[in-house]
Amino acid sequence: MSGPSNVRWDVAVVGGGIVGLFVAWRARERGLRVTVLDAGADDGTAWPVAAGMLAPTSEAQFGPAGQRAVELGLAAAARWPSAARELGEASGIDPGLRTPGTLVLGRDRDEAEALDRERRYREELGLAVTPLLPSAARRAEPALAPTLRAAMEVADDHSVDPRRVVAGLRAVLGDAVRAGERVTEVGPDGVALESGETVAAARVVLAAGAWSGELLDVPVRPLKGQVIRLRDPDGPGLVTRTLRFSSTYLVPRADGRYVLGATVEERGFDTSVTAGGVYELLRDAGELVPGISELVVEETLAGLRPSTPDTLPLLGERDGVMLATGHGRDGVLLSALTGDLVAAMLAGEDPGPPVAHCDPARFDRAGQAVPG
Repeated sequence: MSGPSNVRWDVAVVGGGIVGLFVAWRARERGLRVTVLDAGADDGTAWPVAAGMLAPTSEAQFGPAGQRAVELGLAAAARWPSAARELGEASGIDPGLRTPGTLVLGRDRDEAEALDRERRYREELGLAVTPLLPSAARRAEPALAPTLRAAMEVADDHSVDPRRVVAGLRAVLGDAVRAGERVTEVGPDGVALESGETVAAARVVLAAGAWSGELLDVPVRPLKGQVIRLRDPDGPGLVTRTLRFSSTYLVPRADGRYVLGATVEERGFDTSVTAGGVYELLRDAGELVPGISELVVEETLAGLRPSTPDTLPLLGERDGVMLATGHGRDGVLLSALTGDLVAAMLAGEDPGPPVAHCDPARFDRAGQAVPG
């Protein structure tokens, strides 16, 4: 890598999303001089679109990889209360942590049977779930339709507002974040910018989300998700808990806004919002929460989740570059823990057991799993 550089940073973080900012904050707390190179959030970046669910139990998947994801997710969820408190105190911005819990719902007989299987699987893993009669679920959330067939309460699955979290992290980091800086090349001793400038650094952290695979040979691909952001003119109260049903979710904010999502589409870097995607989300939600039809549509948008073949992130070194990417649908959940783990590795500390599931060496150059 060539080009002039007036400053040699301890750490250059490529990516100013929620993961990169948490890494930068925790690294700076350890006394490292950090700069963050942020390309911007208007190109399909995941965090402005994310609903912010902290839901390792609700999202538990079958199989060995799913169980590893649960272990990582539980460790991450346990980190959030203190992380939210610390960030709020440091920045003066409330991260919007909400703790009423989550209801997982079944609309018909097939979904009810599937939900029963999901509940039994979570119980086998020792996760805290409670089956509810439909009548009990409607008492908890009166806006639910009387046609509801099944429900499961997950009291420990919460949510946070990613936009407020990012605003807080940016406030704390201040001018360490360089906005509008698109990176074109990364290496172990620094990065090259689209402007022609080279930023020298002792360590480089790649946290570029879905674009990480464009900058380094790592198995990260974009997974498109469309969402609708809604507002209740009458204020909060239509629902208080996060609602999940089929592949759809409705996440309330404290101010009467809601995030309804999300599609899961293998569309490369396409960020278009389609009529079909919006229709399916509103149709599915309207079957369980009829009152959603009275809400105001504030935004329709699509984001690109950075996904790996086994859905677990890449945390660790590859080609001399520290990876903090590939968080898929769990970017917000895993962001605070990722900041702790990666900052520890940058400082030469032992990150502890959670990082073992995320070793980049589990994949070869072609993205295939390495045996053992």
